Amino acid sequence: MADSGTRHDEPERFRRHGSVSSKQDLIQWENASVETCTILSLLGYGLEIIQARRDAYRELGKLLTAWACGMSTLIITGSKAEGLSSILESDRDHMIILNRVICLEDDVNSRAFPGEITVLRSLSHRSYHGHCRLLLERRGTAILRQVNDAFCDDGYGRELLSSDLYVNNWSNVDFTEGEVLHERAGQCTVGGIYHMDCVHALRYNCPNILSKWAARPRHWPPPEVVQRVVSLGAVLTPVGFKGSEHQHVEWRVCFNAGEMELISNLNDTQTKLYVLLKMIKNDVLHPRKKEVSSYTLKNIVLWMAENNSQASFHKKSILQWLHEALDALRVALITLELPYYMIPERNLMATSGLDVEQQRTWISTITDMLNEGPRVILRLPKIRQCIVAHPEPLRWYSGRRIELELLMLMRMNRDLICTDENGEVDFTDAIWQALVRRMQEVVTDVGVRMRMEGSRVINAKAIFDRILM
Repeated sequence: MADSGTRHDEPERFRRHGSVSSKQDLIQWENASVETCTILSLLGYGLEIIQARRDAYRELGKLLTAWACGMSTLIITGSKAEGLSSILESDRDHMIILNRVICLEDDVNSRAFPGEITVLRSLSHRSYHGHCRLLLERRGTAILRQVNDAFCDDGYGRELLSSDLYVNNWSNVDFTEGEVLHERAGQCTVGGIYHMDCVHALRYNCPNILSKWAARPRHWPPPEVVQRVVSLGAVLTPVGFKGSEHQHVEWRVCFNAGEMELISNLNDTQTKLYVLLKMIKNDVLHPRKKEVSSYTLKNIVLWMAENNSQASFHKKSILQWLHEALDALRVALITLELPYYMIPERNLMATSGLDVEQQRTWISTITDMLNEGPRVILRLPKIRQCIVAHPEPLRWYSGRRIELELLMLMRMNRDLICTDENGEVDFTDAIWQALVRRMQEVVTDVGVRMRMEGSRVINAKAIFDRILM
Protein backbone atom coordinates (compact mmCIF):
# COMPACT_ATOMS: atom_id res chain seq x y z
CA MET A 1 0.00 0.00 0.00
CA ALA A 2 2.99 2.28 0.33
CA ASP A 3 4.13 3.33 -3.10
CA SER A 4 6.81 5.59 -4.47
CA GLY A 5 4.55 6.81 -7.25
CA THR A 6 1.88 9.48 -7.11
CA ARG A 7 -1.81 9.25 -7.90
CA HIS A 8 -3.08 10.66 -11.18
CA ASP A 9 -6.04 12.20 -9.35
CA GLU A 10 -4.16 13.65 -6.41
CA PRO A 11 -4.57 17.41 -5.80
CA GLU A 12 -1.61 19.13 -7.46
CA ARG A 13 -1.25 21.60 -4.59
CA PHE A 14 -0.10 18.86 -2.21
CA ARG A 15 3.00 18.05 -4.28
CA ARG A 16 6.20 19.94 -3.63
CA HIS A 17 6.93 22.60 -6.24
CA GLY A 18 10.09 24.23 -4.88
CA SER A 19 10.35 27.86 -3.82
CA VAL A 20 14.08 28.67 -3.56
CA SER A 21 15.78 30.34 -6.52
CA SER A 22 19.50 30.41 -5.61
CA LYS A 23 22.10 28.65 -3.49
CA GLN A 24 22.41 31.72 -1.25
CA ASP A 25 18.66 31.75 -0.72
CA LEU A 26 18.73 28.02 0.02
CA ILE A 27 21.35 28.50 2.75
CA GLN A 28 19.24 31.28 4.29
CA TRP A 29 16.13 29.07 4.27
CA GLU A 30 18.02 26.11 5.72
CA ASN A 31 19.66 28.10 8.54
CA ALA A 32 16.34 29.67 9.50
CA SER A 33 14.69 26.24 9.36
CA VAL A 34 17.22 24.66 11.73
CA GLU A 35 16.84 27.55 14.20
CA THR A 36 13.05 27.29 14.00
CA CYS A 37 13.13 23.56 14.78
CA THR A 38 15.39 24.20 17.79
CA ILE A 39 13.08 26.93 19.09
CA LEU A 40 10.00 24.73 18.69
CA SER A 41 11.66 22.01 20.77
CA LEU A 42 12.42 24.56 23.51
CA LEU A 43 8.80 25.72 23.39
CA GLY A 44 7.56 22.23 24.23
CA TYR A 45 7.25 20.62 20.81
CA GLY A 46 10.19 18.21 21.00
CA LEU A 47 9.65 14.52 20.34
CA GLU A 48 10.02 13.44 23.99
CA ILE A 49 7.45 15.79 25.55
CA ILE A 50 5.02 15.23 22.67
CA GLN A 51 5.23 11.47 23.19
CA ALA A 52 4.83 11.90 26.96
CA ARG A 53 1.61 13.85 26.40
CA ARG A 54 0.28 11.23 24.01
CA ASP A 55 1.07 8.42 26.45
CA ALA A 56 -0.51 10.28 29.38
CA TYR A 57 -3.78 11.01 27.58
CA ARG A 58 -3.96 7.48 26.20
CA GLU A 59 -3.63 6.22 29.77
CA LEU A 60 -6.23 8.72 30.94
CA GLY A 61 -8.67 7.34 28.37
CA LYS A 62 -8.08 3.81 29.68
CA LEU A 63 -8.64 4.92 33.28
CA LEU A 64 -11.87 6.73 32.39
CA THR A 65 -13.05 3.74 30.36
CA ALA A 66 -12.53 1.52 33.40
CA TRP A 67 -14.82 3.87 35.36
CA ALA A 68 -17.55 3.30 32.77
CA CYS A 69 -17.73 -0.41 33.74
CA GLY A 70 -18.18 -1.68 30.20
CA MET A 71 -20.89 0.77 29.14
CA SER A 72 -18.64 2.92 26.98
CA THR A 73 -15.12 3.47 25.72
CA LEU A 74 -13.61 6.88 26.33
CA ILE A 75 -10.75 8.36 24.35
CA ILE A 76 -9.07 11.75 24.51
CA THR A 77 -9.02 13.44 21.11
CA GLY A 78 -7.85 16.71 19.58
CA SER A 79 -4.61 18.56 20.26
CA LYS A 80 -4.20 17.02 23.73
CA ALA A 81 -4.20 13.47 22.35
CA GLU A 82 -1.91 14.56 19.52
CA GLY A 83 0.56 15.81 22.13
CA LEU A 84 0.59 19.29 20.62
CA SER A 85 -0.86 21.43 23.39
CA SER A 86 0.25 22.01 26.95
CA ILE A 87 -1.93 20.79 29.79
CA LEU A 88 -3.49 24.23 30.44
CA GLU A 89 -3.31 25.53 26.88
CA SER A 90 -6.78 24.55 25.65
CA ASP A 91 -9.86 22.48 26.44
CA ARG A 92 -9.58 18.72 26.70
CA ASP A 93 -11.66 16.87 24.11
CA HIS A 94 -13.31 13.62 25.22
CA MET A 95 -15.09 11.17 22.94
CA ILE A 96 -17.49 8.73 24.60
CA ILE A 97 -18.30 5.72 22.40
CA LEU A 98 -21.19 3.49 23.48
CA ASN A 99 -20.23 -0.20 23.58
CA ARG A 100 -23.77 -1.55 23.14
CA VAL A 101 -24.56 0.14 19.84
CA ILE A 102 -23.00 -0.75 16.48
CA CYS A 103 -23.53 0.94 13.12
CA LEU A 104 -22.92 -1.07 9.96
CA GLU A 105 -22.34 -0.41 6.27
CA ASP A 106 -24.70 -2.03 3.77
CA ASP A 107 -22.68 -5.20 3.16
CA VAL A 108 -21.74 -5.99 6.77
CA ASN A 109 -23.55 -8.94 8.40
CA SER A 110 -25.22 -8.16 11.74
CA ARG A 111 -25.73 -11.76 12.92
CA ALA A 112 -22.41 -11.92 14.78
CA PHE A 113 -23.50 -9.32 17.34
CA PRO A 114 -25.21 -10.53 20.55
CA GLY A 115 -28.80 -9.64 21.34
CA GLU A 116 -27.91 -6.94 23.87
CA ILE A 117 -26.35 -4.87 21.07
CA THR A 118 -28.51 -2.35 19.21
CA VAL A 119 -27.74 -2.59 15.47
CA LEU A 120 -28.13 0.40 13.16
CA ARG A 121 -27.70 0.33 9.38
CA SER A 122 -26.16 3.33 7.60
CA LEU A 123 -27.96 4.93 4.66
CA SER A 124 -25.58 7.13 2.68
CA HIS A 125 -27.68 7.85 -0.42
CA ARG A 126 -29.16 11.36 -0.48
CA SER A 127 -26.57 12.44 2.12
CA TYR A 128 -23.40 14.45 1.47
CA HIS A 129 -20.10 12.54 1.27
CA GLY A 130 -18.89 11.45 4.70
CA HIS A 131 -22.39 11.62 6.19
CA CYS A 132 -25.20 9.12 6.57
CA ARG A 133 -28.52 8.41 8.26
CA LEU A 134 -28.99 5.53 10.69
CA LEU A 135 -31.87 3.08 10.29
CA LEU A 136 -32.78 0.82 13.22
CA GLU A 137 -32.22 -2.81 12.26
CA ARG A 138 -32.45 -4.38 15.72
CA ARG A 139 -33.19 -2.87 19.12
CA GLY A 140 -30.87 -4.39 21.71
CA THR A 141 -31.96 -5.69 25.08
CA ALA A 142 -29.57 -3.30 26.87
CA ILE A 143 -30.47 -0.09 25.06
CA LEU A 144 -29.87 3.19 26.91
CA ARG A 145 -32.65 5.74 27.32
CA GLN A 146 -30.54 8.38 25.55
CA VAL A 147 -30.50 6.14 22.47
CA ASN A 148 -34.04 4.77 22.66
CA ASP A 149 -35.58 8.23 23.03
CA ALA A 150 -33.69 9.55 19.98
CA PHE A 151 -35.55 7.48 17.37
CA CYS A 152 -37.98 9.13 14.99
CA ASP A 153 -40.15 7.96 12.10
CA ASP A 154 -38.72 8.35 8.58
CA GLY A 155 -42.16 8.73 7.03
CA TYR A 156 -42.25 5.13 5.82
CA GLY A 157 -42.79 3.40 9.16
CA ARG A 158 -39.08 2.87 9.79
CA GLU A 159 -37.11 4.26 12.73
CA LEU A 160 -34.17 6.62 12.22
CA LEU A 161 -31.79 7.70 14.97
CA SER A 162 -31.99 11.49 15.14
CA SER A 163 -28.63 13.19 15.68
CA ASP A 164 -30.35 16.27 17.12
CA LEU A 165 -32.39 14.26 19.64
CA TYR A 166 -29.32 12.22 20.55
CA VAL A 167 -27.28 15.32 21.43
CA ASN A 168 -30.17 16.83 23.37
CA ASN A 169 -30.73 13.62 25.34
CA TRP A 170 -27.10 13.59 26.49
CA SER A 171 -27.08 17.31 27.25
CA ASN A 172 -29.85 16.68 29.78
CA VAL A 173 -27.77 14.16 31.73
CA ASP A 174 -26.88 15.47 35.18
CA PHE A 175 -23.25 16.42 35.75
CA THR A 176 -21.46 15.50 38.93
CA GLU A 177 -21.47 17.96 41.81
CA GLY A 178 -19.09 20.87 41.34
CA GLU A 179 -19.16 20.79 37.57
CA VAL A 180 -20.36 23.70 35.49
CA LEU A 181 -22.55 23.23 32.43
CA HIS A 182 -21.60 25.57 29.62
CA GLU A 183 -23.31 26.40 26.35
CA ARG A 184 -23.82 23.58 23.88
CA ALA A 185 -21.26 23.93 21.08
CA GLY A 186 -22.07 22.03 17.88
CA GLN A 187 -22.23 18.31 18.60
CA CYS A 188 -20.29 18.77 21.85
CA THR A 189 -21.78 18.77 25.29
CA VAL A 190 -19.40 21.14 27.03
CA GLY A 191 -18.91 21.12 30.76
CA GLY A 192 -16.91 20.04 33.75
CA ILE A 193 -14.39 21.43 36.20
CA TYR A 194 -11.65 20.76 33.61
CA HIS A 195 -13.59 22.58 30.85
CA MET A 196 -13.69 19.45 28.77
CA ASP A 197 -15.63 19.00 25.54
CA CYS A 198 -17.53 15.69 25.43
CA VAL A 199 -18.72 14.18 22.15
CA HIS A 200 -21.01 11.15 22.36
CA ALA A 201 -20.27 8.91 19.36
CA LEU A 202 -21.26 5.51 17.97
CA ARG A 203 -18.93 2.83 16.63
CA TYR A 204 -19.11 2.41 12.85
CA ASN A 205 -18.06 -0.70 10.95
CA CYS A 206 -17.28 0.60 7.44
CA PRO A 207 -14.79 -1.70 5.67
CA ASN A 208 -15.64 -0.30 2.22
CA ILE A 209 -14.67 3.27 3.13
CA LEU A 210 -11.47 2.17 4.86
CA SER A 211 -10.40 -0.26 2.14
CA LYS A 212 -10.79 2.50 -0.45
CA TRP A 213 -8.54 4.76 1.64
CA ALA A 214 -6.02 1.97 2.22
CA ALA A 215 -5.75 1.14 -1.49
CA ARG A 216 -4.41 4.56 -2.50
CA PRO A 217 -0.83 4.62 -3.86
CA ARG A 218 1.25 6.66 -1.41
CA HIS A 219 4.67 7.64 -0.09
CA TRP A 220 3.30 7.58 3.47
CA PRO A 221 2.20 6.07 5.82
CA PRO A 222 3.93 2.67 5.48
CA PRO A 223 1.80 -0.49 5.03
CA GLU A 224 1.87 -1.53 8.70
CA VAL A 225 0.52 1.88 9.76
CA VAL A 226 -2.15 1.73 7.06
CA GLN A 227 -3.29 -1.62 8.48
CA ARG A 228 -3.39 -0.22 12.03
CA VAL A 229 -5.53 2.70 10.88
CA VAL A 230 -7.92 0.29 9.14
CA SER A 231 -8.12 -1.89 12.27
CA LEU A 232 -9.05 1.13 14.42
CA GLY A 233 -12.23 1.64 12.42
CA ALA A 234 -14.52 4.66 12.48
CA VAL A 235 -17.17 6.36 14.58
CA LEU A 236 -20.27 8.39 13.79
CA THR A 237 -20.75 11.73 15.51
CA PRO A 238 -24.15 13.47 15.70
CA VAL A 239 -23.45 16.20 13.14
CA GLY A 240 -25.49 16.59 9.98
CA PHE A 241 -24.35 18.34 6.83
CA LYS A 242 -25.09 22.04 7.21
CA GLY A 243 -28.02 23.02 4.98
CA SER A 244 -29.14 19.46 4.27
CA GLU A 245 -32.87 18.72 4.44
CA HIS A 246 -31.94 15.67 6.56
CA GLN A 247 -29.47 17.52 8.81
CA HIS A 248 -31.36 16.66 12.02
CA VAL A 249 -31.04 12.92 11.35
CA GLU A 250 -27.60 12.85 9.68
CA TRP A 251 -24.36 11.64 11.23
CA ARG A 252 -20.76 12.43 10.28
CA VAL A 253 -18.18 9.70 9.64
CA CYS A 254 -15.03 10.32 11.72
CA PHE A 255 -11.74 8.48 12.15
CA ASN A 256 -10.44 9.99 15.39
CA ALA A 257 -8.41 6.99 16.53
CA GLY A 258 -7.02 6.40 13.04
CA GLU A 259 -6.09 10.05 12.59
CA MET A 260 -4.31 10.06 15.94
CA GLU A 261 -2.34 7.05 14.73
CA LEU A 262 -1.44 8.95 11.57
CA ILE A 263 -0.35 12.07 13.48
CA SER A 264 1.79 9.96 15.81
CA ASN A 265 3.57 8.55 12.74
CA LEU A 266 4.52 11.92 11.26
CA ASN A 267 8.22 12.59 11.55
CA ASP A 268 9.64 15.43 13.67
CA THR A 269 9.64 17.97 10.83
CA GLN A 270 6.09 17.14 9.72
CA THR A 271 4.86 17.45 13.31
CA LYS A 272 6.58 20.82 13.75
CA LEU A 273 5.13 21.97 10.42
CA TYR A 274 1.66 21.23 11.80
CA VAL A 275 2.53 23.22 14.96
CA LEU A 276 3.69 26.22 12.90
CA LEU A 277 0.46 26.18 10.88
CA LYS A 278 -1.59 26.12 14.09
CA MET A 279 0.43 29.09 15.39
CA ILE A 280 -0.27 31.00 12.17
CA LYS A 281 -3.98 30.25 12.50
CA ASN A 282 -4.07 31.53 16.08
CA ASP A 283 -1.61 34.45 15.89
CA VAL A 284 -2.07 35.73 12.33
CA LEU A 285 -5.40 34.63 10.84
CA HIS A 286 -7.51 34.77 14.04
CA PRO A 287 -10.56 32.88 12.68
CA ARG A 288 -13.75 33.87 14.49
CA LYS A 289 -15.94 30.87 13.73
CA LYS A 290 -13.49 28.12 12.75
CA GLU A 291 -13.66 29.10 9.07
CA VAL A 292 -10.09 27.78 9.09
CA SER A 293 -9.57 25.23 11.86
CA SER A 294 -6.73 23.08 13.13
CA TYR A 295 -8.54 20.23 11.39
CA THR A 296 -8.20 22.06 8.07
CA LEU A 297 -4.46 22.43 8.63
CA LYS A 298 -4.04 18.83 9.78
CA ASN A 299 -5.55 17.61 6.52
CA ILE A 300 -3.12 19.73 4.50
CA VAL A 301 -0.18 18.21 6.41
CA LEU A 302 -1.51 14.66 5.95
CA TRP A 303 -1.96 15.16 2.21
CA MET A 304 1.56 16.59 1.91
CA ALA A 305 3.03 13.69 3.88
CA GLU A 306 1.25 11.15 1.67
CA ASN A 307 2.21 12.73 -1.64
CA ASN A 308 5.89 13.53 -1.07
CA SER A 309 9.04 11.59 -0.23
CA GLN A 310 9.62 11.28 3.51
CA ALA A 311 13.32 12.01 2.99
CA SER A 312 12.42 15.54 1.88
CA PHE A 313 10.97 16.37 5.33
CA HIS A 314 13.95 17.29 7.53
CA LYS A 315 14.97 20.11 9.88
CA LYS A 316 16.63 22.09 7.08
CA SER A 317 13.47 22.09 4.96
CA ILE A 318 10.69 22.96 7.42
CA LEU A 319 10.28 26.58 6.26
CA GLN A 320 10.16 25.52 2.62
CA TRP A 321 7.41 23.08 3.57
CA LEU A 322 5.66 25.86 5.50
CA HIS A 323 5.72 27.88 2.28
CA GLU A 324 4.16 24.93 0.40
CA ALA A 325 1.50 24.42 3.09
CA LEU A 326 0.55 28.11 3.13
CA ASP A 327 0.23 28.03 -0.64
CA ALA A 328 -2.05 24.98 -0.35
CA LEU A 329 -4.15 26.85 2.22
CA ARG A 330 -4.31 29.90 -0.06
CA VAL A 331 -5.56 27.73 -2.94
CA ALA A 332 -8.16 26.17 -0.63
CA LEU A 333 -9.38 29.65 0.32
CA ILE A 334 -9.51 30.77 -3.32
CA THR A 335 -11.32 27.67 -4.60
CA LEU A 336 -13.20 26.86 -1.38
CA GLU A 337 -12.13 23.26 -1.91
CA LEU A 338 -10.08 20.99 0.35
CA PRO A 339 -10.62 17.21 0.19
CA TYR A 340 -10.90 15.34 3.47
CA TYR A 341 -7.87 13.07 3.81
CA MET A 342 -9.86 9.96 4.74
CA ILE A 343 -12.80 10.54 2.35
CA PRO A 344 -11.57 12.83 -0.47
CA GLU A 345 -15.08 13.24 -1.89
CA ARG A 346 -15.97 15.29 1.19
CA ASN A 347 -14.97 18.94 0.79
CA LEU A 348 -13.87 20.40 4.15
CA MET A 349 -14.48 23.94 2.88
CA ALA A 350 -18.09 23.24 1.87
CA THR A 351 -19.48 24.41 5.21
CA SER A 352 -16.70 26.77 6.30
CA GLY A 353 -19.06 29.74 6.45
CA LEU A 354 -16.34 31.97 5.01
CA ASP A 355 -17.66 35.37 3.90
CA VAL A 356 -16.23 37.21 0.88
CA GLU A 357 -14.51 39.94 2.89
CA GLN A 358 -12.78 37.47 5.22
CA GLN A 359 -11.81 35.32 2.25
CA ARG A 360 -10.22 38.29 0.46
CA THR A 361 -8.37 39.40 3.61
CA TRP A 362 -6.89 35.96 4.31
CA ILE A 363 -5.83 35.41 0.71
CA SER A 364 -4.04 38.77 0.79
CA THR A 365 -2.42 38.02 4.16
CA ILE A 366 -1.18 34.59 3.09
CA THR A 367 0.13 36.01 -0.20
CA ASP A 368 2.14 38.57 1.80
CA MET A 369 3.46 35.77 4.01
CA LEU A 370 4.55 33.76 0.98
CA ASN A 371 6.50 36.78 -0.27
CA GLU A 372 8.31 37.19 3.06
CA GLY A 373 10.35 34.02 2.70
CA PRO A 374 11.86 32.61 5.91
CA ARG A 375 11.15 35.89 7.74
CA VAL A 376 7.51 34.81 7.92
CA ILE A 377 8.22 33.13 11.27
CA LEU A 378 8.80 36.59 12.81
CA ARG A 379 5.02 37.04 12.65
CA LEU A 380 4.70 34.43 15.41
CA PRO A 381 5.11 36.01 18.88
CA LYS A 382 6.44 32.89 20.62
CA ILE A 383 9.07 32.33 17.93
CA ARG A 384 10.03 36.01 17.84
CA GLN A 385 10.46 36.18 21.62
CA CYS A 386 12.74 33.14 21.59
CA ILE A 387 14.90 34.59 18.80
CA VAL A 388 15.65 37.74 20.83
CA ALA A 389 15.97 35.93 24.18
CA HIS A 390 19.32 35.02 25.74
CA PRO A 391 19.97 31.29 25.09
CA GLU A 392 20.89 30.29 28.66
CA PRO A 393 17.77 31.50 30.51
CA LEU A 394 15.61 30.31 27.60
CA ARG A 395 16.94 26.77 27.96
CA TRP A 396 16.65 26.92 31.76
CA TYR A 397 13.00 28.02 31.69
CA SER A 398 12.25 25.47 28.97
CA GLY A 399 13.65 22.68 31.15
CA ARG A 400 11.55 23.77 34.15
CA ARG A 401 8.42 24.10 32.03
CA ILE A 402 8.80 20.63 30.53
CA GLU A 403 9.49 19.08 33.95
CA LEU A 404 6.45 20.79 35.46
CA GLU A 405 4.21 19.61 32.65
CA LEU A 406 5.47 16.03 32.97
CA LEU A 407 4.69 16.17 36.69
CA MET A 408 1.22 17.56 35.98
CA LEU A 409 0.51 14.80 33.46
CA MET A 410 1.52 12.16 35.99
CA ARG A 411 -0.60 13.83 38.68
CA MET A 412 -3.58 14.05 36.33
CA ASN A 413 -3.69 10.27 36.02
CA ARG A 414 -2.72 9.71 39.66
CA ASP A 415 -5.79 11.74 40.66
CA LEU A 416 -7.99 9.14 38.96
CA ILE A 417 -6.07 6.17 40.33
CA CYS A 418 -6.50 7.57 43.86
CA THR A 419 -10.20 8.38 43.45
CA ASP A 420 -12.78 6.12 45.12
CA GLU A 421 -16.30 5.25 43.99
CA ASN A 422 -17.64 8.38 45.69
CA GLY A 423 -15.32 10.65 43.73
CA GLU A 424 -13.04 11.40 46.69
CA VAL A 425 -9.29 11.63 46.03
CA ASP A 426 -6.91 10.02 48.53
CA PHE A 427 -4.52 12.91 49.11
CA THR A 428 -2.44 10.78 51.50
CA ASP A 429 -1.16 8.64 48.62
CA ALA A 430 2.66 8.75 48.75
CA ILE A 431 3.14 9.06 44.99
CA TRP A 432 0.53 11.82 44.74
CA GLN A 433 2.23 13.75 47.55
CA ALA A 434 5.68 13.33 45.97
CA LEU A 435 4.41 14.70 42.66
CA VAL A 436 2.80 17.72 44.32
CA ARG A 437 5.91 18.38 46.41
CA ARG A 438 8.19 18.40 43.36
CA MET A 439 5.75 20.63 41.46
CA GLN A 440 5.88 23.14 44.30
CA GLU A 441 9.68 23.04 44.25
CA VAL A 442 9.81 23.74 40.51
CA VAL A 443 7.38 26.66 40.80
CA THR A 444 9.41 28.05 43.72
CA ASP A 445 12.66 27.80 41.70
CA VAL A 446 11.08 29.62 38.77
CA GLY A 447 9.66 32.31 41.05
CA VAL A 448 13.06 32.94 42.66
CA ARG A 449 14.73 33.31 39.27
CA MET A 450 11.98 35.57 37.96
CA ARG A 451 12.37 37.90 40.94
CA MET A 452 16.16 37.91 40.51
CA GLU A 453 15.59 39.04 36.93
CA GLY A 454 13.26 41.85 38.01
CA SER A 455 9.83 40.28 37.57
CA ARG A 456 7.02 41.42 39.88
CA VAL A 457 5.09 38.16 39.62
CA ILE A 458 5.09 36.71 43.14
CA ASN A 459 1.90 34.63 43.22
CA ALA A 460 2.71 30.91 42.91
CA LYS A 461 -0.50 30.15 40.99
CA ALA A 462 0.21 32.95 38.52
CA ILE A 463 3.70 31.53 37.94
CA PHE A 464 2.26 28.02 37.54
CA ASP A 465 -0.35 29.19 35.02
CA ARG A 466 2.16 31.26 33.07
CA ILE A 467 4.55 28.31 32.76
CA LEU A 468 1.93 25.87 31.47
CA MET A 469 -0.19 28.11 29.24
